[in-house]
Parts: sequence; C-alpha cells; structure tokens
Amino acid sequence: MKIKAYLIAIMAIIKKDAKIFFRYPANAIFRIVEPIIWITPVYFLSKAFQIKGENIGFSQYAGTTDYMAFLVIGSIIGGFVSSVLWGMGFSLKNEMDAGVIESNWLTPIPLWIQLIGRSIFSLVITTVNALTVAFIIWIMFGFNIGKGMLPAIVTLLPMLIALYGLGFGIASLVLITNNANNIIDITSFSLTLLSGESFPITVLPRAIMAISLSLPLTYGYDAIRGILLDTNTLLPLKMEMWILIGFMITGTLIGYNVLKKVEKYCRTVGNIGFH
Repeated sequence: MKIKAYLIAIMAIIKKDAKIFFRYPANAIFRIVEPIIWITPVYFLSKAFQIKGENIGFSQYAGTTDYMAFLVIGSIIGGFVSSVLWGMGFSLKNEMDAGVIESNWLTPIPLWIQLIGRSIFSLVITTVNALTVAFIIWIMFGFNIGKGMLPAIVTLLPMLIALYGLGFGIASLVLITNNANNIIDITSFSLTLLSGESFPITVLPRAIMAISLSLPLTYGYDAIRGILLDTNTLLPLKMEMWILIGFMITGTLIGYNVLKKVEKYCRTVGNIGFH
C-alpha cells in the first residue's frame, strides 16, 4: 500500500511540475538555445587549433580528433548532473519561498519520496532537451558518435541513481543553510569541471588530477565516451563500470542517511518554520 501511495504522490508532483513548466514556454525554448550559444564559440575555437581538419594535439590526450562529439557527450551528461541537483535542492528553496514547506512536511509522504518526484520531471525534460540540442548541433557543426548507444545508456543508469544520493546531500545542506543557489552552483560547477565535462582530465595539474581521479563521476564521463567514441579510458571499461555500481550503492545509502538525520534534526529544533 505504501508503494502505491508513493507512486501516486510522485505522479502528482510530476503533473504539478509539468503544469508549471509549460506555463512558461519561453523557458523551454531558452533551454535549447542556451547550450547552442555557448557551444558555438567553442566550436570555432577548436577549428582554430586544427591541422588539416583534425585536432591532433587533442587526440594525444583523448584518443579522438572529434572534439565536438567529446564536448556534446560531456554536456549531455553534465545536464543530467545539474538536473538532479537542481531538481532536488532548488525545489526545497522554492517551497521555502512559497511558504508551503511546513505543510508539505505534514503529509504522510516521506521527504525523500517528494524529492525524487521533483527530480523526475526535470530528468525527462533534460533528456528531451539534450536530444534536441545534440540533433541541432549535429546539423550545424557535425560530429560522429559510435553505435554503442545501448551500452552507454546502461553505463549512465547507475551514475544517475548515484546522483540521487548526492542530491539528497545537497537537499540536506539547503535545509540547514536556507541557501540553494550558491550551494548548487558551486557543487554542480565543481563536479562537472573536475570530472572532465569539457576536456580530458589528463591535462590537469597532478594535484588537481588526483582530486578528479577520486571522483566516481569522472569514470562515468570517461566510460561513456570510451563506449561511444572509443577514446583512451583511464581504466578498463569493466573496472569503471564496477566503480559506478559501487558509487550507486554507497552514494545512495550515504545520501539517504544524511537526509534522514538532517530531517530529524530540523524537526527536533523546529527551524523549518524560520525558512
């Protein structure tokens, strides 16, 4: 019965978010235009460093001369990372600003279920947006992706599930600090930068590269590019997949437990009413 109630609650949250999203169609258009705007100058910059139409220097690090495909794949994965973080963390901030967070906490639906519901619609929109943007960029600039789409999706799934654990942690920080924008901006930017969204992490200084190698997300970016572009991977693909599976299990459990403890703390001290 609980599972049925949870599913009904998640569907209700998705329906609510969909209504809000489609009330502002300009936002949907901007989400497609914005990535194209910032990718366009990068494309022409990469052209300036090409020799006979190929990025020779880049291929020495990545194992492919197709920088646009490398960049597009990274931006798509980065979009999913941001989607989970913003979908969970910023939704709490919106509820605080609207003054409904207290009443939502009084419902029999656990907070973690509410957070999952708020992120699912964001993931759906991100998927549609990513495919649309990738198609437009392919038309405008051209890039080649291999035939390993199914293995790439299988690799992406444990990474996305693990991000929910991270999202629970971000939501916990938002509850304690009442500051969503700075926390999510810093976390999202730092993770995508250090994980190699736009470049191979092997170009980083050794001290920073050591940090990158300690992040499980790095192996998600690396494995998916290895499957689709046959790039030089940091570790064998099977090993990187096991790292992502371990990240999925430990990350989700840690994030869930942190959220439960912070939720209990907020209920005990009664600080939700001050948000």
